[in-house]
Amino acid sequence: MSDLPAARLRLFKPPFYSTGIDCFGPYKVKTGRRSEKRWGIIFKCLTTRCIHLDLLNSMDTDSFLMALQRFISRRGTPLEIICDQGTNFKGGDKELQAAFNNLAPTLQPVLMTKRIHFKFNPAHAPHFGGAWEREIRSVKNALKRTIGAQLVTEEVLRTVLIEVEGILNSKPLGYVSSDIVDIDPVTPNLLLMGRHDSSLPLVSYSDSDLLGRRRWRHAQILADHFWRHFIRDYLPSLQRRHKWQKEKPDLTLNSVVMIMDSHLPRALWPVGRVIRLRKSPDDHIRTVEVLVQDKTYIRPVSCLIPLPSLPEED
Repeated sequence: MSDLPAARLRLFKPPFYSTGIDCFGPYKVKTGRRSEKRWGIIFKCLTTRCIHLDLLNSMDTDSFLMALQRFISRRGTPLEIICDQGTNFKGGDKELQAAFNNLAPTLQPVLMTKRIHFKFNPAHAPHFGGAWEREIRSVKNALKRTIGAQLVTEEVLRTVLIEVEGILNSKPLGYVSSDIVDIDPVTPNLLLMGRHDSSLPLVSYSDSDLLGRRRWRHAQILADHFWRHFIRDYLPSLQRRHKWQKEKPDLTLNSVVMIMDSHLPRALWPVGRVIRLRKSPDDHIRTVEVLVQDKTYIRPVSCLIPLPSLPEED
């Protein structure tokens, strides 16, 4: 496992200066007498660990750009966005680049500092975005246990998501002392707003209110369920380190590798040759370009199986 990247150490910069994004879902919501699908989107500050949750009506480029505009209006413009190669993210990047290129030449130098730089992780490499993938796992697991098969309205789902955002932004970033006289720990909310907790005083409702028509009580009960799962399932796992604890030799140029592809049978996994190495800041190789016949693929080394070198043909 490599050292922390520069995006995790943006000192003296505002929250969400370096942001990781991803989508999750779908979730069904009740609209009148029919049900519709909604998706969640997470914006994760890689330095302060703050998160921002929102809902998407669809997974197209326009819906993503509107969510990005809402995020910028509330949190500010990030310098860089790191994400996977989703079609909505790639389309959003092209749309913003085209809008910038259509500006007057006199305005482009002035607005150059306001541009958002998209950085796309290689395909089939969700661990490159582990900082926000882990948060998505916490949100999805808790929503699955709290909402489950219930068909809630979009207003209730949005309220629960924002309550979840407040809970995750209130978790301590370091050691918490058991001594009551010690100062409170640093939390993402403290870095984001200057205070620890922004929520209203909570009221406890019984689970029987889930069957009532009071949507406020319904949302509060679901948030309470999330909190119980959060402190039981997520917080104890923060100290674990499961993978990549030992250093392994890097791939070399012209190595013969097999590309793992979950969509193909093992007998049909393509075999190619490494033609370019992409070094990380610590000089280790974690991403390479593989030539398979006449096509080039960018893949993480975790998806590659080194093979013995092929004999040279006459």
